[in-house]
Amino acid sequence: IPHVGSVVNGARRWIGFGPINFQPSELAKIAILLYASDYMVRKMEVKERFFRAVLPMAAAIAVVGSLLLAQPDMGAFMVIAVIAMGILFLGGVNARMFFVIATILVAAFAAMIWTSPWRRARIFAYLDPFSEDHALGKGYQLSHALIAIGRGEVFGVGLGGSIEKLHWLPEAHTDFLLSVIGEEFGLVGLTCVIFLFFWLTRRIMGIGRQAIALDRVFSGLVAQGVGLWLGFQAFINIGVNLGALPTKGLTLPFMSYGGSAIMANLVAIAIVMRVDAENRQLMRGGRA
Repeated sequence: IPHVGSVVNGARRWIGFGPINFQPSELAKIAILLYASDYMVRKMEVKERFFRAVLPMAAAIAVVGSLLLAQPDMGAFMVIAVIAMGILFLGGVNARMFFVIATILVAAFAAMIWTSPWRRARIFAYLDPFSEDHALGKGYQLSHALIAIGRGEVFGVGLGGSIEKLHWLPEAHTDFLLSVIGEEFGLVGLTCVIFLFFWLTRRIMGIGRQAIALDRVFSGLVAQGVGLWLGFQAFINIGVNLGALPTKGLTLPFMSYGGSAIMANLVAIAIVMRVDAENRQLMRGGRA
């Protein structure tokens, strides 16, 4: 919304409430998660029909996406699109329709990158972050993230021993926290973090599948949507820190600094824990 909220690093993504800054995109993730799950339950009988099953959902995502891109916040839009598309797929929507929409989304993201000079600059910096043209510009964060991880080697320099986080690496407490972990705890620490996110995502998806098997489709889709959300966001953040993906402003769930993001993550995991508790109660012969 023009002229509403505070601007940080050129993006208007936060709304201030006194001393508190709230990021609406985090609330949008939860809202889309619940809406998409409920939508698929209501549309189960017509899930094979494009205009009744898919088009209304696509319109809702387009509205949310246009608001996020106006901030601009392409990263949050990507996460929301993955949540919605994942729930559509897991809900049993026609595979052909799903792949058509997925192709359109990928093409749209590619077009947004190509038509935006500063996004193109990020891609070029990602391809060669240490070049003279990029090392002090768009490639500055990535180059110092890689330097931090390189300093950590196998076992790291020790807790609190990071140099990059002090003066060199911007956003060391948020988007590039993993690089600091790599510097202080080395390859061993990075491997532990990656394994924990893999295990968490796998466990959440398992809880969702169990709920669906118990004929609790809405709860199951919500849980699996949370798994897609946390898993995809962690995958992007880890990829960015390791230089495998272009720089994107997505935090590492549960670990990066940020009030709105942490609260949204906690709400999401609380929902999953509730679904798991109800699954266990049903399997013991009780009522959810």
